[in-house]
Amino acid sequence: MKFTVKNEKPAAVKTGCVVLAIFEKRKLSAAAEQFDKTTRGLLTNLMRNGDMDGKSGQTLLIPDPAGAKCDRVLLVGCGKAGEFSDQDYRAAVAGAAGVLDRCGTTDAVSYLADVDVGDHGAYWKVRQLVEVTSGALYIPDAHKSKRNRPAKPLRRMGINAGGAKTKPAQQAITDGMAIAAGVELARTLGDLPPNICSPAYLASQARSLGRDYPKIRTSVMEEAGMRKLGMGALLSVSRGSRQPAKLISLQYSGGKRGDKPVVLVGKGVTFDSGGISIKPGAAMDEMKYDMCGAASVLGVVTACAELLLPINVVGIIPTVENMPDGIASKPGDIVTSMSGQTIEILNTDAEGRLILCDALTYAEKFDPEVVIDIATLTGAVIVALGSHPAGLLGNHKPLIHDLLKAGKNSGDRCWELPLWDDYQEQLDSNFADMANIGGKGAGTITAACFLSRFTRKFHWAHLDIAGVAWKSGKEKGATGRPVSLLVQYII
Repeated sequence: MKFTVKNEKPAAVKTGCVVLAIFEKRKLSAAAEQFDKTTRGLLTNLMRNGDMDGKSGQTLLIPDPAGAKCDRVLLVGCGKAGEFSDQDYRAAVAGAAGVLDRCGTTDAVSYLADVDVGDHGAYWKVRQLVEVTSGALYIPDAHKSKRNRPAKPLRRMGINAGGAKTKPAQQAITDGMAIAAGVELARTLGDLPPNICSPAYLASQARSLGRDYPKIRTSVMEEAGMRKLGMGALLSVSRGSRQPAKLISLQYSGGKRGDKPVVLVGKGVTFDSGGISIKPGAAMDEMKYDMCGAASVLGVVTACAELLLPINVVGIIPTVENMPDGIASKPGDIVTSMSGQTIEILNTDAEGRLILCDALTYAEKFDPEVVIDIATLTGAVIVALGSHPAGLLGNHKPLIHDLLKAGKNSGDRCWELPLWDDYQEQLDSNFADMANIGGKGAGTITAACFLSRFTRKFHWAHLDIAGVAWKSGKEKGATGRPVSLLVQYII
């Protein structure tokens, strides 16, 4: 998709389709009013006849509008004018993108960014339009023998920014396209089948980024190197698989030499059977998404490189496959982590924290400004928060505050859960320094408590994305979250 800034009156622009906002009770947006006057009441007459009321979710495609230079006009219902929220705006943009992609137009000009959305300015509205439109056009059909795609898909979109200066709107397009590219990469990797997307495949994708972007340097550590470093926790997970573990490091050097980096650690379990503590068969196919934390790190680093952001960012991806086997880890095993702390494995399906703890210790070598880990870590976070925000915990209040703010701004929200010392005792073990699970209560919190024992030397936050990384059911597929949140934080 190509996006450009437009500053033309809606009825005068030559394009395949003009997109206009209509509010409830047939109230026209400013751009729609202009269009209506030029076309001698075309929109007013249509609404008077009951074709469109402006309710949220409504769309009406009008071919050959008399008096206008466009081939079509698309009216998008936006609900009550005084209650048009961030979420309503994104829904309207996504709905418009779907209609445009199916109606046979290859280019369009959208006036949705003209509409007031809370106190957001043109930059936010334009960038959201770019990100949401790009996301709405994503189709995970790479492995279908026959791709069911529109014969004439939407390829170009002009965005009218309500008379705003061109420079901020253009910057919004640049930022939005880079973030959209990072989200798409994360979604594409997440949707791949686990027989293709293995630890070695993720390593190859990371190496590709190192070749494509001069400011990215990639390295991949094999299991022999991990053994030398004493990564017994990480290696305990890969024991049951024929796929060797990989420890991927990506260093994006956009800042000054010596500037401390933001370090992102992404969980990369390319398939999680649960190991000896095997999962139920229902929906086990969705455990290919247990590497979405890793995918999001690759997406964020890609966006940073696209934007040439003046900051240093390190991505660390511990990637494994968790499978049952004769030599797989067993409940009751005790392993020694890279930090020297010992762990009693009470459940082999609590494997994500075992690979993350060694990766977090490894992060110390980069002398980080902050460390953020991203993981599809617990089903408990879905019980607590559902599928709307990611769970957020950490040991540094300013970092937590910044991530919450970035999530609200980007629409990729998170919610803080408590990381109190009261929960730590649930990890007590009679035989090792700690157990890898903390019992039935507060599963998301005790998982973060476990990780906190490996983060005492730096400022750290943990994003549990198990509820937001993918969708199930008819719309099954990766979401690319939390790429938008993290890029917004870095920006």
